[in-house]
Amino acid sequence: MPQNIAFMPGKRHITILLFLTIANIHALCAQQVLTLRDAIQTAISNYGTIKAKSSYADASKAGVVQARRDYLPNLNLAAQQDYGTINGQNGPLYGFGGLGVASSGLPLPDQNWNAAFGALYLTNINWDFFAFGRAKERIKTAEAVAARDSKDWQQEIFQHEVKVAAAYLNLLAAQKLTLSYRKNLNRADTFRRIVVTRVLNGLNPGVDSSQASAEVSGARVALTRALDFEQTAANQLAQLMGVPAQPFALDTVFVSRLPAILNDTAALDDHPVLQWYRSRIALSDEQVKYYRTQAYPVFSLVGVLQTRGSGFEATYAQDQTAFTHDYWEGVKPARTNYLAGIGITWNFTQPWRIAQQVRSQKAVSKGLQAEYDLADQQLRAQLQLSETRIKNALDNYHEVPVQVKAASDAYLQKSVLYKNGLTNLVDVTQALYALVRAETDRDIAYSNVWQALLLKASATGVFSLFEREL
Repeated sequence: MPQNIAFMPGKRHITILLFLTIANIHALCAQQVLTLRDAIQTAISNYGTIKAKSSYADASKAGVVQARRDYLPNLNLAAQQDYGTINGQNGPLYGFGGLGVASSGLPLPDQNWNAAFGALYLTNINWDFFAFGRAKERIKTAEAVAARDSKDWQQEIFQHEVKVAAAYLNLLAAQKLTLSYRKNLNRADTFRRIVVTRVLNGLNPGVDSSQASAEVSGARVALTRALDFEQTAANQLAQLMGVPAQPFALDTVFVSRLPAILNDTAALDDHPVLQWYRSRIALSDEQVKYYRTQAYPVFSLVGVLQTRGSGFEATYAQDQTAFTHDYWEGVKPARTNYLAGIGITWNFTQPWRIAQQVRSQKAVSKGLQAEYDLADQQLRAQLQLSETRIKNALDNYHEVPVQVKAASDAYLQKSVLYKNGLTNLVDVTQALYALVRAETDRDIAYSNVWQALLLKASATGVFSLFEREL
């Protein structure tokens, strides 16, 4: 018959178990604590939107340099060496699309195929030196674009700092709630064993053990929900940091003390979001000024220096044999001309078109101003709300210790009374519910004070109000 053989651990097995336990403890202790500052720096370095807007800001800065260089005169250098005929005839010619060629020579009575080398060396300079401030306004518009993109990048960093801080606080609160619900499960399970013992000894009715088991099951469900909430909060923080989802060991400073200063103020005019809205308005206003300059004429300077070479000799009109196939004779410079001039160009119908473009851009500026006013109104309302939340969070913070102590004392009292057969399980269960609720309020109260301060920092646009308390 098979026999049941009990496993009795020897000294070697006990040594291995102790070693593994110590190794696990060291691994947990060695897990690096993620501070809020580190989380924010990692997020700023990794988050895709911030990197994208940084690149847009760099591109706009390059656009300013380009706008300044566009004012420089155009300087063209050209050289060509060709081989072909110069048959020609009298008649009009227009080079549509730049397809005209300079192959025409004197008109001859018959076609011939005399060909020689020729060359053209050209230097051309063209400078729109005065256009009623058009170049200057174009540079200012490019600078306004760069300022807008820079402000957009800065406000994105600010808003992301607030998001990361909020996600960090949410995860820390979730971890504290998980710890409380785990303690509650242990407490419920311990009490269940006491109830089962009393039922087996006939001191309490059997239904008490069933009810105690139900409470343990409910505590497990509550713990599972807390773990799910914690994992969701950790995933959100990982996304904002731009790192793979993972468990985080957080700094517990936020649940060990209150912020030292909660009544600092700051001017809303310096808020990064409002600065970004103002930069959009400034850009639109600069575009209006730039569009207006396009209605005015342009004064230009032009200069041309041209040198030509040809294998056809000066007597070719009288003697069609006076040419050479020699390459060097055809391409060497033989005649030089120059030209200098000043001109004005003005499209008389342009002002009518520009007037509507200016009108359209003014309407855009008006719309951007309305968006700025709305953002300013919302931030001022948020600032007032943050002051109220700070006061309420502090009130709850001071009340929570009283609530926890009273609930803990009540649970201890009901437990002792039940053990001595002086009360029923319903009273103990109600005391347990009150204790769980008090511990949950305690865990949330600490976080709410910091969340209220974060809301104030978000409203004022000064993240240092929150960061310097770390």
